Amino acid sequence: MKPFTLQVISIVKSIPAGCVMTYGQVAALAGSPRGARQVVRILHSMSGSYNLPWHRVVNIKGQIAVTDEESRFMQKFYLEQEGVIVDAYDRIDLKRYRYQTEG
Repeated sequence: MKPFTLQVISIVKSIPAGCVMTYGQVAALAGSPRGARQVVRILHSMSGSYNLPWHRVVNIKGQIAVTDEESRFMQKFYLEQEGVIVDAYDRIDLKRYRYQTEG
């Protein structure tokens, strides 16, 4: 497995319940600031195998970006179960819920 993929898995696993990170934020921390789409692919293909909290990753606008209706519903449901407020437009207040790592 590539180092970037391992980093993404580690970072996503470190996002605490009740917080979110953006795809770009994860990519930058993993060493590829322009790798947001790679993060999407990793989450899509590896979330089940690695028990990743995929629902804690949103787009740069703080929106749920998943287009599949069932997955979109589940992401919103999981976030709300963790205390994250998701508005009627499936947006999360990044100022309030974004997880900032040190360093």
